[in-house]
Amino acid sequence: MATTIPVPIEFSLPEGWLSVPPDEIGTPNAAFVALRPDTGGDGFTANITISGEVRDAALDLADIAAESADRLRAGAHEVKVGNTKATGTAANPVYTQPLRLDVDVAGRRRYLVQYQVFMGFTDASDPSRRAVVQIVLSSTPETFERVFADFETFLGTIRPEQGGRGGNVGGSA
Repeated sequence: MATTIPVPIEFSLPEGWLSVPPDEIGTPNAAFVALRPDTGGDGFTANITISGEVRDAALDLADIAAESADRLRAGAHEVKVGNTKATGTAANPVYTQPLRLDVDVAGRRRYLVQYQVFMGFTDASDPSRRAVVQIVLSSTPETFERVFADFETFLGTIRPEQGGRGGNVGGSA
């Protein structure tokens, strides 16, 4: 069953991307999945996933990103982390990490690229808690450059939902 994220957000998908139910494509830990169908000719379709959780606000997003890379390492032949970057504000930090993956997908060894973005949203009513939303672009190295511009456009549309819960974390997307 698809999960929800701990803070309501709004966003717009770029043209050419199709929203699909996470359960239908085997990503039950995601709250949202979008595919770029015209990239699937080589057996892997570029995708964007959104997931999230509530974490201790004292935990640095770099540590959460490292946990993500470690989870990938558990099922991969190799995971290489590229140049990471921390931006945003103290209340709403952002952390990015590009990854190169050597993994098995559908019984076939594949090289993939992921670009992971972690966004923190501090709970206005309980500053010790932070909602962390993880947005991930996954593609083959051959299609990455083509879909990364769309991903950057997509990221620029993400914002807390205007009809949301006033900054409190724990709601659904």
